[in-house]
Amino acid sequence: MRMLIPALTASLALCLTPAMAKPAKAKPPAAAPQPPAVVAAALRDKALTDTTAWDVLESLTTEIGPRPAGSPAMTRAKDWAVAKFTALGFKNIKVEEFAKPSWSRGAESGSITGPYPFKLSIIGLGGTVPTPAEGIEAPIVIFPTFADLLAAPEGSLTGKIAVVTQPMVRAQDGAGYGPAGTLRRRGPSEAAKRGAVAFLMRSASTSSSRDPHTGGTGYVDGIPKIPAAALGVPDAELLVRLAARGPVTVKLNLASTTSATTVAWNISGEIVGSEKPDEVIVIGGHLDSWDPGTGAIDDGAGVAITTAAAKLIGDLPQKPKRTIRVVMWGSEETGGSGAAYLAAHKDELGKIIIAGESDFGADNIYSLELPAGAMKDPTFAALPGLFAPLKILLSQTPSTNGGSDTDEIHAAGVPVFALNQDGARYFDLHHSADDTLDKVDPLQMNQNVAAWASLLWLIANSDIDFRKVSAAK
Repeated sequence: MRMLIPALTASLALCLTPAMAKPAKAKPPAAAPQPPAVVAAALRDKALTDTTAWDVLESLTTEIGPRPAGSPAMTRAKDWAVAKFTALGFKNIKVEEFAKPSWSRGAESGSITGPYPFKLSIIGLGGTVPTPAEGIEAPIVIFPTFADLLAAPEGSLTGKIAVVTQPMVRAQDGAGYGPAGTLRRRGPSEAAKRGAVAFLMRSASTSSSRDPHTGGTGYVDGIPKIPAAALGVPDAELLVRLAARGPVTVKLNLASTTSATTVAWNISGEIVGSEKPDEVIVIGGHLDSWDPGTGAIDDGAGVAITTAAAKLIGDLPQKPKRTIRVVMWGSEETGGSGAAYLAAHKDELGKIIIAGESDFGADNIYSLELPAGAMKDPTFAALPGLFAPLKILLSQTPSTNGGSDTDEIHAAGVPVFALNQDGARYFDLHHSADDTLDKVDPLQMNQNVAAWASLLWLIANSDIDFRKVSAAK
């Protein structure tokens, strides 16, 4: 045995020599990066059948529901956002807290008390003061337009309820909302200036539904604050017909509470860039909503569209060069989230390449606006071919509005872009009980995702500096 051991040892050593070892498998060469236009087209096509956006929206509207800033539901929404970003693989997830006032709706009712009793369909405007506990009962004065109210002399409405019945105009780009929103915000103080004890307006709505539409209002310092509400469209028209026949009396009961300070949050997650991670594209939607519906089109859809677009890019084996940051802004409806975002990110504004928000529902995108001069940049040479199947026009009008939550950073110098959605039916639904998941068309929402994903890929894999391009223009 002693004589055999050296022989066995030598034999074993021979078996383990490199010459006799099994050769290791060579790693396959890394795939060559695909041209940005090729990847963008693949993203576009995948997005058209991907379910991520629908899944995100269904989850938000089902599990959380309506999400007014300052409410317990918004706290749940914040936690939902963090969990969703985590589950979808986003990095650098941040929760940025800020303080703001909040308003909460209480019991509400309105009725005609003369010439006959009839229950009106009303909803208090966001921020309205309450009526006295016993309510307010007074004769009404009809104004067909806001201009007619403004033409009324001071003191002419003493002891009366002002009712403005100006209809909202339906438009693809939502242009009719400007006059309607001005009436909603300024109407109560203008009525109070003339002595009114309450203010009613025909809903900022393009539908014929009795469901009234809420939305924020405001008060001018130094003018009495009066209760303010919106009427369902048929009810506003009923008041017009009745008033043409003789005096009409209405009773309002509105209960609401206001907190001087509450907490809100902007929540974000990133698809981190592989080569220039400190150069950031900011996109997103607002997480808060009004309370009558579940905030599906305003703005759960925007949250879902932008999250899904970034997620598709994050799933690619080829990573974007620049970082894509999705922000779920926490207080668009009652204000504050854009200013808070600017305050939190003022030191990185120069590194934010461009920003844009999806906040106009989920119907098809029909045009793209980029900063001045950008359409001629080689970065976007492939856009006509990319967007033609999606039926999206490349507008020659430079972008000036990237969404309300980007207003503050835009004013501070960040370029913005706009993927304009068809808003022809948006104001049938928004701020009302009809803002629910069933109103969203999954195919149209996926067209949105396809546009966002393909455009973002082109920007994220370019060296374009929109500030310089616009300055050169």
